[in-house]
Amino acid sequence: MTELRGVGIGLGVAQGPVARMAEPLPAPADNPSTLSTAEETARVRDAVTAVARELEQRGAQAGGAAQDVLEAQAMMAEDPSLEAEIDTRIAAGKTAEFGVHDAFASFRDTLTAMGGYLGERAADLDDVAQRVIARLRGLPPPGVPDPGHPFVLVAKDLAPADTALLDLDKVLALVTTEGGPTSHTAILAREKSIVAVVGAVAATGLADGEMVIVDAAAGVVTTQPSAEELDRAQNRAADRASAASAPITPGALADGTPIPLLANLGNPAGAAEAVALGAEGVGLFRTEFLFLSSSSAPTIAQQRVSYEALLSAFPGKKVVVRVLDAGADKPLPFLNDAHEENPALGLRGLRALRASEDILREQLTALAEADAATRAAPGGGADLWVMAPMVATVEEARYFTAIARDYGIRTAGVMVEVPSSALLADRILIDADFASIGTNDLTQYTLAADRLLGSVAAFQDPWNPAVLRLIREVGDAGRLHGKPVGICGEAAADPLLAVVLVGLGATSLSMAPTAIADVRASLLEHSLDEAKAIAEAALAANDAATARAAAQEAAATPTEKVKERETQL
Repeated sequence: MTELRGVGIGLGVAQGPVARMAEPLPAPADNPSTLSTAEETARVRDAVTAVARELEQRGAQAGGAAQDVLEAQAMMAEDPSLEAEIDTRIAAGKTAEFGVHDAFASFRDTLTAMGGYLGERAADLDDVAQRVIARLRGLPPPGVPDPGHPFVLVAKDLAPADTALLDLDKVLALVTTEGGPTSHTAILAREKSIVAVVGAVAATGLADGEMVIVDAAAGVVTTQPSAEELDRAQNRAADRASAASAPITPGALADGTPIPLLANLGNPAGAAEAVALGAEGVGLFRTEFLFLSSSSAPTIAQQRVSYEALLSAFPGKKVVVRVLDAGADKPLPFLNDAHEENPALGLRGLRALRASEDILREQLTALAEADAATRAAPGGGADLWVMAPMVATVEEARYFTAIARDYGIRTAGVMVEVPSSALLADRILIDADFASIGTNDLTQYTLAADRLLGSVAAFQDPWNPAVLRLIREVGDAGRLHGKPVGICGEAAADPLLAVVLVGLGATSLSMAPTAIADVRASLLEHSLDEAKAIAEAALAANDAATARAAAQEAAATPTEKVKERETQL
């Protein structure tokens, strides 16, 4: 038995034989073309257009986040800058195939060098190039294998076009040797509730037909498992399926302490599914979808339509909206498109909005108008809360809460994503109505490890005791001032870590809707005192792995023994 480690996506476990993705098409040779420039150019135009339309068609078929991703790929294929680069190479006597390969490779290297969000998109360019070259050669496009039976798909990385239309009756789990927690494989695996482990470098040695267990919760792929291990994994999968089908009840601990379980959403279209999966409201609504694909900021009227759709879907429920969180890693021509050497530490979040305050004011206007309109409509609206991203100082918290209230926002809060705001939470919560902890960024800044960079993905672990200590600081500040403290990062979707977070002072948890059933079941196993004891066990550890193990031990130990152990420590 061997354990291959990576980054787990989702919380499930699956088992089955391996089927590997085929190797990419070989790079075209740099041979002179035997056709005229006009003929080669026409071939490229036809191939690019056909690939772009196919990607759009796949997107329409898949819907959801997959549609957005594939439409973005189609735009990549027809990008005028790429077209000009390909034309330059054809004009120099190159073949259409080589022109596409070389131009796309040049763009890919540029994105890779930029790192962050744009670096993650480099794999998308490779996929588009492969599809165009296959079209030029008259070959079928690259795709998922079909061994004729259910399988665990192993690949270097999966392109959005492949992930979007996976046959979930056949694909038991995904394993990639590259990619990080924000790769498209990870994003779409979360959306489709596919068991996945990404960035498992050692998975390159897996062979077709080899039996493996993919444990996303642990981020481990087990090779050559014993019959006992296979049975245990099967039982875990069955238990998880049973929990998912259990009656939907409000989130709560075993002693009845309410812990609302909320949804993270990036578009109003996901509201109905979130409600169906048991979301008691929205803990994080990302508004970037309105801005990122535009060359100019959306109007107040355009924003209001989306906000009204969201608020109408959750009558009487809490809906927390985050104002635009963008910056140099997601450059917007109307906000901040200046190059920065380290965009994660640059002009992003609230900093960028203060530099372009008219965008913030328009967004607050649209939110206030949508709130008023839905409250006046039959059935009423939601309980709107609005928060600012990347708040780092007390002054920034005061600035945002003041400007939000000027526009009639009744509940204005802040996101705690950097250590400074966690350490100053007792002062920030004097002015802010609530705090919401973004564990993804808080972990990134605490461990000094870019959360979009696969090479340091191992550091992106919210179980690290340093991160847990900062979360406890915010929880303590919330108790001191009687203010709510929510969690809206990926950490809230880990069932055991969710218990720890509650023990540290979190009063609500927000996550991908598909994770709600697991977290609800986990919370119901522990009282508030037990959650606090489990949290203390994790805090006493020196690293993330030990903290997780200590929490697991404490969770399986009667409260009195946990307290005795903590006293001894």
